[in-house]
Amino acid sequence: MSTLHIGLLVFPQVTQLDLTGPLQVFTRLPGATVHLIWKRIEPVPSDTVLALLPTVTFDDCPQLDVICVPGGAGSDDMANDAETLAFLRRQAAGARYITSVCTGALVLGAAGLLQDYRSTTHWSALEFLAAFGAIPTATRVCVDRNRISGGGVTAGIDFALTLVSILADRTTAEAIQLALEYNPAPPFSAGSPDIAPPEVLALVTGRMAGAKQRRSEAVQRAAARLGSQAA
Repeated sequence: MSTLHIGLLVFPQVTQLDLTGPLQVFTRLPGATVHLIWKRIEPVPSDTVLALLPTVTFDDCPQLDVICVPGGAGSDDMANDAETLAFLRRQAAGARYITSVCTGALVLGAAGLLQDYRSTTHWSALEFLAAFGAIPTATRVCVDRNRISGGGVTAGIDFALTLVSILADRTTAEAIQLALEYNPAPPFSAGSPDIAPPEVLALVTGRMAGAKQRRSEAVQRAAARLGSQAA
């Protein structure tokens, strides 16, 4: 059986659970080799105290069957990073599946890889997908042909299990789910803006206001650049 190459992008200020949730699933997929990819082999700071060590550079990365871009505050910079966007476009040309978790979808969009595709992302960033010609879809996992995206952070596990069921079969995905004891039973009903208490939604929205403004500006720059390239 040939090796299945799955690559996850690592970058400064990545939300580590966006990456490590799918990573835990993918590494249990029989026949899969998982790569953590960045420009250099050096520790990359995440959005927590955890640093991540890439396993391969852009230049040395093999052709991937699956390319996955996680999200986080650093995705705003990645949406305007020419070297990263060029790498994603090169890999996408030969990849079977082009995927993302959370605001990683905005990076795929900035690379021109979501035009006329349905996609999802973190609820706070969903409105920005349209700037890249994507069709914003408010769902936990969105599958549109070979574009597969997960919503915010914890949805990365759902995304990865869904992808495993496509790459292998449902039984394999369910076996991984059981091995990880992924059986969510959250202590509170506040995990979505649709069900969170109004005061909690207002609190989180207020805390995110500055970051959302910075993201809006980053998306505007990225979308303008993408439009000029298309012209």
